[in-house]
Amino acid sequence: MAVDRVQRKMAAVLAADVVGYSRLMGVDEAATLSALKRHRQELIEPCIADHGGRVVKLTGDGMLAEFPSVVNAVACAVEIQRGMLDRNQDVPKDEWMEFRVGITLGDVVVEGDDIFGDGVNVAYPGDAAQPSRYL
Repeated sequence: MAVDRVQRKMAAVLAADVVGYSRLMGVDEAATLSALKRHRQELIEPCIADHGGRVVKLTGDGMLAEFPSVVNAVACAVEIQRGMLDRNQDVPKDEWMEFRVGITLGDVVVEGDDIFGDGVNVAYPGDAAQPSRYL
């Protein structure tokens, strides 16, 4: 009987989601969705590509990206956070779009273009009860 081997690799994994997304959507769905798409297209996705990463998947208000280098993943996260500070500068504070970002370096399972496993799960930023996990 043949045993299916799981393909694995080491990867720097960046996971991000929008802080207070449900509240923002409750206030103005159309504007929130438009802003999220704009931030992804103009800032986040180009930043990921510029740092040698790739977007693995989008998950509503979140995203998962992988990088060959943890240094590149961290540099990307810092650039995204600084970019969002600039983008929020002229926006009322209660309408700010902020991202929680978590990064891990770990072993991941590869299936096609997707990645899974503990190396992915650990990267997810969680909630504000664990602020030490955020950039």
